[in-house]
Amino acid sequence: MDFLDGNFQVHGFASLTLVNTSDNNFFGQSDDQISNHFSEVGLNASWRLTPGLQLSAEVLSHRAGGTDDGGVRLDYGLVDWTALSSEEGRGGIRVGRIKTAYGLYNTTRDVPFTRPSIILPQSIYFERTRNLTVSADGADIYVERYGEAGTLSASFAYGQPQTDTDAALVALVGLNRPGHLDSRLAPDLQVMYEGAGGMYRLAVTATRLDLRYKPGLGDRLQAGRFKLTPLIVSAQYNAETWSLTSEYAFRRTSVTDFGPFFYNGTADGRSYYLQGTYRLAPQWEALVRYDAYYADNDDRNGKAFAAATRQPGFTRFAKDWSVGLRFDVTPQFMLRVEAHRVDGTGFLAVQDNPDAQALRRYWDNVMLQGSFRF
Repeated sequence: MDFLDGNFQVHGFASLTLVNTSDNNFFGQSDDQISNHFSEVGLNASWRLTPGLQLSAEVLSHRAGGTDDGGVRLDYGLVDWTALSSEEGRGGIRVGRIKTAYGLYNTTRDVPFTRPSIILPQSIYFERTRNLTVSADGADIYVERYGEAGTLSASFAYGQPQTDTDAALVALVGLNRPGHLDSRLAPDLQVMYEGAGGMYRLAVTATRLDLRYKPGLGDRLQAGRFKLTPLIVSAQYNAETWSLTSEYAFRRTSVTDFGPFFYNGTADGRSYYLQGTYRLAPQWEALVRYDAYYADNDDRNGKAFAAATRQPGFTRFAKDWSVGLRFDVTPQFMLRVEAHRVDGTGFLAVQDNPDAQALRRYWDNVMLQGSFRF
């Protein structure tokens, strides 16, 4: 909806997903039941005060099993000032709660219509730690350069990640911990090239999270530290009726100073996916994807981890074959169906699977989603 000659706009979306798995629990699904505990509702607005100054904000309710209860929160809220603008490019700064540039999809991951699938590749875009990387409170400096060869853009953000949710705490230190997480300001750099009118997209993203655990009363854990430094290389080719996308992440994780009752150490993780989409007809699109995640590239099968912790080794990796189908009933209403065959449980949430010994290495997952936008 547009107001004030298009300078003030309001848009929204809502989606509900039904989830069923053969084993394990995903988005609140329990064995032999269908879960409806994956939903998204958002309302956003933008107001262009001048050609170079815009206010934007979105409130979001995101429910995802035990990792998110669907409470309404500010997803982003910022002032965007374009300080320089010409036919050759533009540059400016965004201040407030800003979306984190992370791979190709993170800045728009909450809107179902902008995603290639019901869930994004979990090797890159974890749902269980979504709030740590989706947005931050700080500033983002950006520049874009236009030319005959394409568009070259870069952004550098510096902000405070969202560590005030149980989901972030549980994903890193487990259930029933009395302490809390703090974070230093996190840098985020992304450089992207788009050529031939968007036919080619190449990007590199580098970020760093420095998290501190503050023990609570009677805590068995000491004041530990997490350092997460992912580097993501992204590539996409878009033809008239098909697209091919791949992203590869180098992810170093350092866990120190938690004491003898926690798994301390440093691991160089690897994750990647290869995804193809094909437009069967104007309203139909098919998807196939292979997605792989390894928490430690030197211990891909998790045997060393299992020996040290007595936890299943397959909790340290996940290999996911996915197929999906999208049907745009109208420009405002979309239906999707998606099936996954997974080896490993590396991206499952502890909240939905508190007993690691009850997990099954091989499992299937089928999802059906309906989405509406205005």
